[in-house]
Amino acid sequence: MVAEADDTDDESYAIDCPVLATERLVMRRPRESDIGQLVALADNRHIAEMLARMPHPYGEAEARAFLAMTAARRAGVVYALTLAGTDTFVGCAGLNTTDRGLELGYWIGEPYWKRGYATEAAHALVDLAFQRTSTQVLQASTRVINPASRRVIHKCGFQYAGQGMLNSIVAGQVPVERYRLDRKTWTSLRNWVHF
Repeated sequence: MVAEADDTDDESYAIDCPVLATERLVMRRPRESDIGQLVALADNRHIAEMLARMPHPYGEAEARAFLAMTAARRAGVVYALTLAGTDTFVGCAGLNTTDRGLELGYWIGEPYWKRGYATEAAHALVDLAFQRTSTQVLQASTRVINPASRRVIHKCGFQYAGQGMLNSIVAGQVPVERYRLDRKTWTSLRNWVHF
């Protein structure tokens, strides 16, 4: 999942970052005690190449800058994804404000890939976006070479909306696929099926 740079601090997208519990995850604010696990997972070129803003290499200084950025946010929300019962840090997810509106973003540490954690977190954030903001359309995008992220987006009900280019600080200019999910579709999906 490509998380693009925050282009706006539109306060209509302000969310107070409530703790979210899914079947296997506890989603909470990132905190200083996460730094060791955050660095261990985020210092991975395979992850950084799929995102817009994650640097590589990724060390303690980058983790502290990330924590400072999340604490200073006035719009959107960023979550640490942790395993329920153990508080093991497995990745991050959030809702970012861009010039196109509110956008879903996430990454999972490589040791935790292919376990459905990204989909679980994404579902919780889609619900949060539509329940706690007035947004009518939620955005998502992924690198064209990232089929795992595309599957997560599809499982959340997003529809293809076109292609574009993104400037990744690690990979440079890269092509992305853009997706959107409107409030009416989200309501319909919640009423007849839970992915």
